[in-house]
Amino acid sequence: MHNQFDLLKTKRFLPFFCTQFLGAFNDNVFKQSLIILLAFNAATMTTLNPTILTNLCAGLFILPFFLFSATAGQLADKYEKTFLIKIIKGCEIAIMLIAAIGFHFQQLALLLLALFLMGTHSTAFGPIKYAILPQTLTKNELVGGNALVETGTSLAILLGSMLGGFLIAIKPDGRELVSWTVLAIAALGFLSSWQIPRAESANKDLKINWNPITETWRNIQFIRQNRTVLLSILGISWFWFYGATFLTQIPSYTKQVLGGDEHVVTFLLTIFSVGIGIGSLLCEKLSDKRVELGLVPFGSIGLTCFGVDLYFATHGLQPEATSTFWVFIDNPIHYRVIFDLFGIGLFGGFYIVPLYALVQTRSEASHRARTIAGNNIINAFFMVCSALMAVILLSLLKFTISDLFLTTAILSAIVSLYIYSVVPEFFMRFLVWIFLSLFYKIKKTNLQHIPDEGACILVCNHVSFYDALILSAAIRRPPRFVMYHTIFKTPILSFIFRTAKAIPIAPAKEDPALLEQAYADIAQALKDGEIVCIFPEGRITDNGEMYPFKNGIMRMIETTPVPVIPIALRGMWGSISSRKDGAAFSKLPRRLRSPVEVHVGNAVMPTDVTPELLQSRVQTLRGDWR
Repeated sequence: MHNQFDLLKTKRFLPFFCTQFLGAFNDNVFKQSLIILLAFNAATMTTLNPTILTNLCAGLFILPFFLFSATAGQLADKYEKTFLIKIIKGCEIAIMLIAAIGFHFQQLALLLLALFLMGTHSTAFGPIKYAILPQTLTKNELVGGNALVETGTSLAILLGSMLGGFLIAIKPDGRELVSWTVLAIAALGFLSSWQIPRAESANKDLKINWNPITETWRNIQFIRQNRTVLLSILGISWFWFYGATFLTQIPSYTKQVLGGDEHVVTFLLTIFSVGIGIGSLLCEKLSDKRVELGLVPFGSIGLTCFGVDLYFATHGLQPEATSTFWVFIDNPIHYRVIFDLFGIGLFGGFYIVPLYALVQTRSEASHRARTIAGNNIINAFFMVCSALMAVILLSLLKFTISDLFLTTAILSAIVSLYIYSVVPEFFMRFLVWIFLSLFYKIKKTNLQHIPDEGACILVCNHVSFYDALILSAAIRRPPRFVMYHTIFKTPILSFIFRTAKAIPIAPAKEDPALLEQAYADIAQALKDGEIVCIFPEGRITDNGEMYPFKNGIMRMIETTPVPVIPIALRGMWGSISSRKDGAAFSKLPRRLRSPVEVHVGNAVMPTDVTPELLQSRVQTLRGDWR
């Protein structure tokens, strides 16, 4: 795949994308139509207060996520996923038929029942939606696939809300138009689901636990066993908290703070959604098609900064009268608001796509759908907390909406700092990503020679102090680097090396105990199926040429026989971290975005490994470019 949009040309992705897009689109056509119908015609249908009705609708839609997510996750793990999708989309037609009858006869009970059932529909589809992607996409397509799904969902929410609001407002046939529209969309979704290729069961022997309470608890306990996945899910849930806070308040914010009309509301929601879409799509380019955790802190910084700036953009602003769209656009004061909302969406895309991809890749395949189901439950809980916080701050503490946005942005910084302090891998990857994005342009050749699973040893020439950083950025699976203990202790870099679980080593004459511990750690890493990367020269070159490979590789192979893969690092000689023309770091960078190549060779079987053979292979891969 040249880029993520090529996925839309494939049968293994396009039918699924269309099915999930149409489902989200239909959700929002129906919900927005119902909300506007209740806002203007509630008195003819019920004696309930419109505010209570609005909160009741929100609660009915989100309630199934608490009740049925655990069961939906089990079903998605146990059964073939395409079969389940067909059933779910068939049920959507029946649900929309109930909604159509409710709209035609203005029966509130039927409309609320349809709303609850659509929440159930989304609950059932959610675990399949994210669990199916790792089965149908390759690892270098996963970020792009998630980006397209997030972009499609954002656009479906926006377009569905706009269409629902437009149709229901048409007099006198608005309700009938909505009815036929949601039925037609449901039928299209059902037809597209039949084109999705099979996605086999992940755990056919799973015994379903139909008790949602005990299964939900079991699900969360399982997620807690993988700390990285747990904190990634908490990060995703925080995004839904943050996004729900802003999206819910934008209509009131537009009216009370900006003085805009309903067209301005639609425009600002469009800006927000487009920002998320663009941010999601840029993730593949910025991460070079890998799950780049460095984008998560980058995204959280943007969420905080643009959220805070949105407060100052309108602080003290007193709208004199309701503005139409063109009056709003004509006022330069509002440009900063538009820019901030776009920025929040953009960096939200940077933040959420890698987290979803991380959950998919780090969770066990046999439990992936149940992990996604647990994620949906926690997401729903955070969204409820978002609504409660808004009620407390706005109603009880008399905060303005701008104050609420500022509070949410500051909380975002606190939550992010907590996550990065507990899992420093996020911040480590951020430092590496920023540094390498500024100073190097890395070309990767034959990365497919490094297996996606299983233990192996990588051997590479040693040119500079940054060699491990370059390799860690290029190789999709995180390697365990074996490095000289003085380099391991280099200021600032030591944080990155420790977080990446590098293994310090020393010669026997310097620290025999550390040497033995290093060999023990290497053997354990290989037994655990990890990649270990070594620099067999044992030193950084000071003349640009390779030094003889040492015999340590033979001891590693004798203890744990695994394939050995030669790698040549090309282009680092002459960089500020190399020893060309004097000590490392004693000269200025030659230029930004210097070209570097990581060239991977064919694996050498353990029975054939010798230091001389490996050096010859690396020398050939390196060629004349040092």
